[in-house]
Amino acid sequence: MPFIKLTKPERKRFGIMLVCVVLAVMAWLFMALNRKYPYTVKTELIYKEEPQGKAFKALQPDTVDLKVEGTGWQLLFSRLRIKPQSIKVSLRKLNTRNYVLFSEQLEQINGQLETSQRVISIKPDTLYFDFSKRTTKRVPVRLNSKLSFAPQYGVAGNVELTPAFVNISGPHEELQKITSWYTDTLKITGIDNSVETRINLKQSTTNNISIYPKAVGVKIPVDEFTEKVLDIPLTVINNNNFNTVKLYPKRVKIIFLVALSSYKQIDEDFIQASVDLNEWRNSGHNNLRVKLIRFPAYCKLISIVPQKIDFIIEK
Repeated sequence: MPFIKLTKPERKRFGIMLVCVVLAVMAWLFMALNRKYPYTVKTELIYKEEPQGKAFKALQPDTVDLKVEGTGWQLLFSRLRIKPQSIKVSLRKLNTRNYVLFSEQLEQINGQLETSQRVISIKPDTLYFDFSKRTTKRVPVRLNSKLSFAPQYGVAGNVELTPAFVNISGPHEELQKITSWYTDTLKITGIDNSVETRINLKQSTTNNISIYPKAVGVKIPVDEFTEKVLDIPLTVINNNNFNTVKLYPKRVKIIFLVALSSYKQIDEDFIQASVDLNEWRNSGHNNLRVKLIRFPAYCKLISIVPQKIDFIIEK
């Protein structure tokens, strides 16, 4: 194909024409994107003005499709969703009926959105609810945590939650399934001091269960740990025939980590070590394993020396 060679004036005219075409396309695109278009986005529902004295259960998911009128720019970037990315829906009408109509609340819903967006319709337009008598239950709070400590540090006592119990209310059949309520995950790293903070409780996955209070206080005693060794006497369990049992040795060394604040307090009265004669009677073992049947909860066992002991039974 022959190459068309343009003169300098022709190249100049061609450049001007190309610029005009680009400007015309940009002007058309700008005007087109400034026009109003309808588009559909999904959004989450947040219920407000819940009926008092009633437990309710939504019979459909807590997301709806909004038909929104917005500019072409918003349509182009509709994956950004509406702002805010949820809408609040009043449940006041549930005091007299078991459904809510979005068409009755469009004005209030549009008041929650950016002025450049307008909801035309919502699908489904009607939300239906199932009612049952609301009851209340008191359940313990459980701390959900991911904690990491500085070297030689750890939890040195009972974790305190204030309050330790919360009240939940909702349908009786739903509350029967709940035995405790967890907090959000408490994440702290490099801990080298006691922790005192507040944390929110996990939100209910259903709108028909309420929790009070919404947050609890958390106290975690933290201390530096050090090694301690105690010489503990052994006891024999399951000696059903009351045989005379001689143990070699009669005592074992328990090596463990203990908080500095509890170092003097923890003595051999806090620890009980034993051997089980059923290991010989039922399994024919020639030596017996040492087991700890009492040990402080916030001490950390390192080793038992020896772990197995010899024995003689005198009949």
